[in-house]
Amino acid sequence: MIKSTKSVGIIGTGSFVPEKVLTNNDLEKLVDTSDEWIRKRTGISERHVLDEDVPNYTMGIEAAKRALEDAGVEPEEIDLIIVSTETPDYMSPSMACIIQGAIGAVNAAAFDINAACTGFIYSLSVAQQFIANGVYKHALVIGCEGLSKIVDWKDRNTCILFGDASGAVVLGVVDEGYGILDLFLGSNGAEGMKITIPNLYISEEEKKKRPNGKFNSLWMDGKEVFKFAVKAMSTATMHVLDNLNLDISELDFIFPHQANTRIIDGAIKKLGITDDKIHYIINKYGNISSASIPVAMDEAQRKGKLKKGDNMLLVAFGGGLTWGSMAIKWNK
Repeated sequence: MIKSTKSVGIIGTGSFVPEKVLTNNDLEKLVDTSDEWIRKRTGISERHVLDEDVPNYTMGIEAAKRALEDAGVEPEEIDLIIVSTETPDYMSPSMACIIQGAIGAVNAAAFDINAACTGFIYSLSVAQQFIANGVYKHALVIGCEGLSKIVDWKDRNTCILFGDASGAVVLGVVDEGYGILDLFLGSNGAEGMKITIPNLYISEEEKKKRPNGKFNSLWMDGKEVFKFAVKAMSTATMHVLDNLNLDISELDFIFPHQANTRIIDGAIKKLGITDDKIHYIINKYGNISSASIPVAMDEAQRKGKLKKGDNMLLVAFGGGLTWGSMAIKWNK
């Protein structure tokens, strides 16, 4: 269990998805695929994508504004901004700094984290430490991903999976016994090349994986990632539950990273739970990487599904390879 002087929890949520929708039928015109094939293997019906000339950080700005409004916190009251992203518009400045300037959070330190699809949990864990230790009072954590810009639209194995979105939360001090209860982070860099997005360097071996010539595109070994994901999600879940002496039946909600319904189904089967505790969004948004958990949480909260005192678990896996989980007692 986390040992700190202050209890830290989520006091506001917000999200944003672009208006433009790309359906499975639309993809049939781009690659050799079908609506039935995609639905059966991924659970995805459609995804939202940004226009090519719109920067990804614009999604993060909007999600941040909505989270601040929900929390009743002014931009000037934010001490720290962390953005989780594997699709930054610039190497420098960071997406966090761009968003800080755009929303007027003039007192906030700002930086990005890249732990791929696990990045939101990694970012929450960092922000939690600053507030629990009394260094900062409020933190804004954002998952912002524009994956449509780094997929190869001629590769049917990957282009059918991803969408664009941003989700944000405001963290602050909450009543004792509420908020973030425990967390777990893991990584295995030795297996990291199973999911790659080259940037300033690409090996000849990596070039061969991209026969269409788009060398900065996302590539992954789907079969190996599937096996890793199911195991990682179930292991990370049990790690925090065991630490808290909490039975899985005592969880009210699980917010997993949503990459593929078959991965989620495999994990919950391994854990021996039913899917009624999961708020699914993958069917309409696709895999939105580190934005998937905060977008799902925001949607569930605004639909009135979350109640004060609910036990929830966040769990994710991603490139790196990385994985992590976090137990929260909802305080709103």
